This record gives sequence, structure tokens and C-alpha cells, in this order.
Amino acid sequence: MIEGMNLRGYGATYREFSRRFAAWLGLHSTDAEALIEILGAEERGTPLSPARLSERIALSSGATTALLNRLEQAGHVVRTREHTDRRIVTLRGSGRVQHLADEFFGPLSDRVDAVMSAYPPTLLTQVETLITDLRTAMDAQLAAPPPTPPQAP
Repeated sequence: MIEGMNLRGYGATYREFSRRFAAWLGLHSTDAEALIEILGAEERGTPLSPARLSERIALSSGATTALLNRLEQAGHVVRTREHTDRRIVTLRGSGRVQHLADEFFGPLSDRVDAVMSAYPPTLLTQVETLITDLRTAMDAQLAAPPPTPPQAP
């Protein structure tokens, strides 16, 4: 059984890569988190709208707009209107930032590929399904109302 502690450790290590990516680009960690979300969604073939990004990084729409303005001004993000409904904005990483992300995360990707090559494809498919199911469960919990805050003694 996978222990929660191993998953928490993996999550903490992922956050550390995000923090270092932010520092490397000279960005605030929240800006880098948003950029990673945008690039990841685009890589999965499901680019984000500003509203969906706002949900993913837990910022208000106004704060998300300010963040996107900074990322766009820095040349990291492009807002496009590619939907038939021209009011819908799609977020894309610029070619430059995609190159920078590849440069930064490339060595990690090579290491991960080497580790994964030691496992049979059927097991990797099962792990991918498990991670997807875990993320779905976590997203559902995040969407639920939080417990009542504890009362002061």
C-alpha cells in the first residue's frame, strides 16, 4: 500500500521544483505555479481559461488577472481567443517560456524517464490511473465546504 507520507513527500518535492523554477525565472512562486498549471494543461491538450486557472491556483479573478498581466508582460503567457465564442479566452505559454521550461525540467524528465523505463507498461498504466483517481478525490474534497473551524478554548 502506498503510504500518505510518501505521497506528501512527493508533493513537497514537486513544490520545491516549482519554487526553484520560480527563482530561476525571477518570478514570484504564485506566478510560477500559475505558469506550470498553464503549461501542464496545454501539454495535456486542455488549455485553461483564466477562470479555470483561478480555481486551480485558488486566487480571486482580480488577482488572477493581475498575475496574467505580469506573465503576459514578461512574455511568458499569451491570451488567445480561439473558441467559437470569442468571449472565451484561452491561456497558452509562449514559445520562449516553453523552451525555458524544457531547459529547466529537461534533466528531471530524463531521470524520471529512466526510472519509469524499469517498470512494465501495465504497471505504469495502473499507477497513472491511481494518481488520476487520487487527484479526483482531492479535487472533490477541495470543492466541498471545509469543516467548521474549532472553537477557541
